[in-house]
Amino acid sequence: MEQSRKSHRHEQAVSIGSASTITGVEVHTLRYWEKEFAEFLHPIRTGGGQRRYRPADIQTVFTLKKLLREEMFSIAGARKHLQRLATREAA
Repeated sequence: MEQSRKSHRHEQAVSIGSASTITGVEVHTLRYWEKEFAEFLHPIRTGGGQRRYRPADIQTVFTLKKLLREEMFSIAGARKHLQRLATREAA
């Protein structure tokens, strides 16, 4: 049963190129955001080291895109904002 769940999650995950197409965020930017927002954006890796973005990762990318490109947050400001949101959700 556990293996079935893992397989299902991997089937829903998409490559970084597909994630880029879905979100409208360039591949190099996705890699950069993964480093800058490691606490919030952590796509899974295949055995060969390729990134796979799950639906939750795609949603995080959309959130980052909104904060950084629409609301004009700095990287540090976006990180603080996400930390505050995570703290509220945990409470």
